[in-house]
Amino acid sequence: MEALKISTCFPPFHFNLKTPRFSRIICEKKPNFSFSLNHQQPHKSRFNLFTTNIFNSTNEPQQLLPNYEQEISTKNEKNQEKEKFDWYAQWYPIMPLSELDKRRPHGKKVMGIDLVVWWDKILEEWRVMDDACSHRLAPLSQGRIDQWGRLQCVYHGWCFSGSGDCKFIPQAPRDKPHVHTSKRACVAVYPSFVQNDILWFWPNTDTLYKDIHLRKTPPYIPLLDDLTSYAKTTLVRDIPYGYEFLIENLMDPSHVNYAHHGIMKIGKIEVPNR
Repeated sequence: MEALKISTCFPPFHFNLKTPRFSRIICEKKPNFSFSLNHQQPHKSRFNLFTTNIFNSTNEPQQLLPNYEQEISTKNEKNQEKEKFDWYAQWYPIMPLSELDKRRPHGKKVMGIDLVVWWDKILEEWRVMDDACSHRLAPLSQGRIDQWGRLQCVYHGWCFSGSGDCKFIPQAPRDKPHVHTSKRACVAVYPSFVQNDILWFWPNTDTLYKDIHLRKTPPYIPLLDDLTSYAKTTLVRDIPYGYEFLIENLMDPSHVNYAHHGIMKIGKIEVPNR
């Protein structure tokens, strides 16, 4: 094959496809980072010495560069550890008390966790538990509160107390050992706390956090409990998108006259002379 000729300021390079001129030995050589600017140059560059000192010399600045980068990396890792936020070690609001009915269980989803909220009339406290029966994982929020104040599963009637213990299994033989006392029959319970007329929960069922409210409480807002200064109305509505989209929408008043036209009582749209 006729060799390709390239006309540039450099001498012509010939590529012979039949007999490659780059052997494996040449490819495995350690690359040389020195810059040679003498190839067909009319004069020597005055920056040649500077580039040679950076890449080829064994001066102290070259040796300090890796250590400097490592020091920066170590500082960044330490800062990330300090700024690390544990999402499952915080209090989260579930629902205002005004929206909760003590006569039935409520199903809620917070932090991706399916919860059942119900009123324990024995201890007169709100309870927050996993919304899954320990028997066949049926949603306990679809169950009922029985006459003894226990949370009863709608599927097979298993009954649970506010501590998560199973108290009664209708299908269990009466003359046999009480299988309902097994730990495998229990339902996980989350720490809960009422503040500002809002029910909060801690998303960790470990017994270490059973009394977490004694060490850390939800953020308290005094104005929410001051009923003498103003009147308040609570409204809860579930919407099928994230809070970021909602906040971005609420912070954009210029859309109201158009997106809510005919829906809300708004002023007339001013049409400029153009």
